[in-house]
Amino acid sequence: MYPSRFQYEAPTTLAEAIAILAANDDAKVLAGGQSLIPMMKLRFASPATLVDINNIPGLDFHGADADGTYRIGALCRHAHLEKSTTLAEHQPLLASCAPLVADPIVRTRGTFVGSVCHADPQGDWASCMVALDGSITAVGPNGKRSIPVKEFVAGPFTTVLAKDEIAIEGVIAPAKGTRAGGYLKLERRVGDFATAGVAIALDMSGGVVTNAGIGLTGVGAQTVDAADAAAALIGSSLDPDAIEQAATLAAEVSKPRSDHRGSASYKRHIVSTFVTRILGNVQRAEMQVA
Repeated sequence: MYPSRFQYEAPTTLAEAIAILAANDDAKVLAGGQSLIPMMKLRFASPATLVDINNIPGLDFHGADADGTYRIGALCRHAHLEKSTTLAEHQPLLASCAPLVADPIVRTRGTFVGSVCHADPQGDWASCMVALDGSITAVGPNGKRSIPVKEFVAGPFTTVLAKDEIAIEGVIAPAKGTRAGGYLKLERRVGDFATAGVAIALDMSGGVVTNAGIGLTGVGAQTVDAADAAAALIGSSLDPDAIEQAATLAAEVSKPRSDHRGSASYKRHIVSTFVTRILGNVQRAEMQVA
C-alpha cells in the first residue's frame, strides 16, 4: 500500500522545525522513519505533514560528559551505538541491547530517541531507559524540559510530548559506583518483536548493589517498570536468595497476554529466567574482579 498524501518539510534548524510543528495540527517528526514509514504505508498513521529533522546539525552524537552523564542525540542511529566502544565502556546495558534491536537494515537507519518516542510496548530501548531511570530532553516554543522516561510514555504509542515539541536527546545520569547489567530478549527469528525481554541496570560498589533498575519488554500494555524487583537487589551482593526474589517479583509485575508468540504463563517464565540469567552473569563477573 501507499501512504496517504502528505506535505514534506525539511527544516535546517530546530527553531524552524518547531515553528512548522506549531503551525500544523497533524504533523509528525521524521528521524530514522523505521517505525513511522511502515505505519504510514499500512495507513495505521496518516499525518498531514512530515517534518524531516535530518538536515538539522548537532543531533547526531552520543557520549559521556565530564561528570559521567551520558547523552544520545536524536539522530544517533542504532548502528552507531552497536559499534561504539564508548557506549560499551560507559553503558553495558545499552551495549548489550544494541545488537538485538530489529535487524541490521533497520539499525542502519533507525534512531535511539525515535524508538523511545515511538512508545511501542515491545520497544527494546525504552525498557533500557526505564531500567537506567533515564530521561528525554524535549525542546519547544517555551524552551527545553527534561521528562523522565517513566513519565514520558502515556500509553501504547503515546507520549507526553506536546505537538510543537521535539525530543532532541536521551539522557542517563552518572552511575553510583560501577555500572553493570544486560539485556536479553526472546524472539522467534532475528528482527522480530520480543516475545519477552528484560533490561537490568545495576550500580555496584565493592560487590554490593548500590542502585538498580529493571525494565520489561513486551509483557504489558507499555514498558513495565519492575521497581519492587529492582529494590529487592539494593544492598545485596547478588546472592542466590536475592536473585530469586528479584526474578519472582519481576515475573509477578509483568502483565503479558497470550498470543501467537506464547502463553502469558510462558512469558512470565521467560521474564524470571532472564532476570536470573542476567544477574547471575553480573555476579560471576564481580567474583572474577574480586
